[in-house]
Amino acid sequence: MDDNLAASKRSAARAGETGYSSEVSKAIADICADAGIKLVASLPDDWIASTIATFEQDERFNHVPVNREESALGLCSGAFLSGTGSAALMGASGLMTLVYAITKINYTYEIPIFIMITHRGTFDDGAKFHVSNGLYLEDVMRSISLPYQIINTRDEIPLIGEAYHHSKKISRPTVAVLPKSLLKGNR
Repeated sequence: MDDNLAASKRSAARAGETGYSSEVSKAIADICADAGIKLVASLPDDWIASTIATFEQDERFNHVPVNREESALGLCSGAFLSGTGSAALMGASGLMTLVYAITKINYTYEIPIFIMITHRGTFDDGAKFHVSNGLYLEDVMRSISLPYQIINTRDEIPLIGEAYHHSKKISRPTVAVLPKSLLKGNR
């Protein structure tokens, strides 16, 4: 059986073949490291396969692949309680499944968590099953007063660090939204 590093390198190569930018993934990882993030819990999404592989292969991070969004939330919440900077990385639909956990645990006990998500369901998303994300994602985040920032261009990648620090300042979760055009390096 392959080890995780070999699998991660193959995943990064496939992401590059489909047009996702390793340079953007590296810039995201660099900003996260500069912000003090040490642990990254992720769930797979083809748009962020390169970014996940970058975190997994970067010795500055402890990368933990998880199989449920609640596991990422729990790991990152526990990391905060231990004084470790963390981020959860997932698709937009993953965030939509976390509304109860965020409002019950993180809001009630004022546990900040930083989440990065794909901006699925937009006009450039060819997956019909993600249409509902485009229809409801931002409305859902606004409805629970979840601060978010859409990172539209490479020049805005430093806002990821600001969103992470804002979470700690307000003792609540924050979200950085990563559009396909950014992840492909088109902006």
